[in-house]
Amino acid sequence: MNVIARPSISRPTVSALQGESGQLAVYDWIMPAHKPLGTVLLVHGLGEHAGRYSEVAAYLHQWGFAVRAYDQQGHGRSEGARGDLLRPGSLQADLCRLIDDTRQQVALADTPLILLGHSLGGLVVARTLAERLRPVEAAVLSSPALGAFPNLVQKMLLASLPRIAPHLRVDNGLKIDFLSRDPDVVKAYRADALVHRRIATGLAAWILENGEKTLADAAQWQVPTLLLYAGQDKLVNAQATADFASSAPQDLVQTQCFEAMYHEIFNDLYRAQVFTALKRWLLARFSA
Repeated sequence: MNVIARPSISRPTVSALQGESGQLAVYDWIMPAHKPLGTVLLVHGLGEHAGRYSEVAAYLHQWGFAVRAYDQQGHGRSEGARGDLLRPGSLQADLCRLIDDTRQQVALADTPLILLGHSLGGLVVARTLAERLRPVEAAVLSSPALGAFPNLVQKMLLASLPRIAPHLRVDNGLKIDFLSRDPDVVKAYRADALVHRRIATGLAAWILENGEKTLADAAQWQVPTLLLYAGQDKLVNAQATADFASSAPQDLVQTQCFEAMYHEIFNDLYRAQVFTALKRWLLARFSA
């Protein structure tokens, strides 16, 4: 197992920002002592919350970046029914609010903005950029939810239920044992009071539809992007990510697959490899 020297992890300050479905919990980790090289805005995955990214934030700080994050609607400390989607497009609208608010922060003025989205958050970032809703300087997509594994019955239900009952919530079906190869990560996830297992039919349909749209839009991608994903992902379809990578402009999208890893690559036993790749890519573009 790779052993990495973990940086000191601090508690973020948590504030509120009005979102589509009520108040969004916004996390700000302590700023670097000097002017940051850039600001990384983290967007978490389905069922989880931004508080799980303190280690990622600590590494980003160590490298000279300011870090913000937020709990998406219906997640963590943010308002909204757990796992629900207010309306199609509301996740992108919330991200746009965070981008605008971040751009207005005096301490972050004139610093490059990098979006880092994991899983569902990766899809939200991808759609926001593909639809050109806001300009940003770069993006990092971690195991993005560009494809799923619905069975025939689920496909049939999702063809009709979202139109009839878009806010009907069911178990999200995530296979928690395949979250990470680190058993401590899985144990902590199960015990986390802010984690939930709900998903609305409208959100499930949005994920499937917009994953397909993102693949179709790949050739028109315009943002410098680092695409990192797990080869043994059982939660999202890694082949969809590989398909995106092969279709996207090669001069803009740099891709690395960690063949043996499960879904949460930043929480893997060998996550040093992932942090090394992230650091190399960020500093190559934003170092002083």
